[in-house]
Amino acid sequence: MTAPAIRVLLVDDQPLFRRAIAALLSAQPGFEVVGQAGNGLAGVELARELNPDIVVLDIEMPVMDGVEAARLILDSMPHPRVVILTVSEDDEHLLTAIELGVHGYLLKDLRPEQLYDMLRSVMTGQVPVSPSLVGRLVSRLRRRGAAAARPQPAPGAPGACLSQRELEILRYVADGLTNKEIGRQLSITEGTVKNHVHNALRKLGMENRIQAAAYVVRQWLGRPGPG
Repeated sequence: MTAPAIRVLLVDDQPLFRRAIAALLSAQPGFEVVGQAGNGLAGVELARELNPDIVVLDIEMPVMDGVEAARLILDSMPHPRVVILTVSEDDEHLLTAIELGVHGYLLKDLRPEQLYDMLRSVMTGQVPVSPSLVGRLVSRLRRRGAAAARPQPAPGAPGACLSQRELEILRYVADGLTNKEIGRQLSITEGTVKNHVHNALRKLGMENRIQAAAYVVRQWLGRPGPG
């Protein structure tokens, strides 16, 4: 039995780019572009009307930017996954979007095949971030935390409920390693790593591994970076 197509809403103020992405996705098996919008507010309204599987948002748009649109969609709609697709490499945009709980943050320099794969991965619970941004995200979070003390989680704090293995794995998550890479480091299976990550996210009340990485670095549960 064929799996249902992934229903995608595209929100971008550049008509040529938006229509090009729509044409690429529509020609790719397993995707259906159900709507397009040219600004964040129109995108939020269409998301409410169409209830797509994925909303792909640009950042810089008129009327309402992608960050605010993402906030409204994530706050009021349980189903759509939100993916940022932008030229913006601004660290604050990246951090704000990740803290909101977006399901991916991608740059427009991706190859089409990478975009397809990353959108599919969103539907399996992964949170793709363009590779060039992962190191910058972790470094920025560590610099942010450097101004504070380095407390271990106090009894009753969210981190205190994690097992030593879960903490160990989240440290690797904060370093940007995949489940497979973490498994190699710890000589355990990828499935075991996935289960530990899932349990840690549940205990922390978080939706994805990027949010967990941000938490780890802020709470100084992870290894300090260079310098």
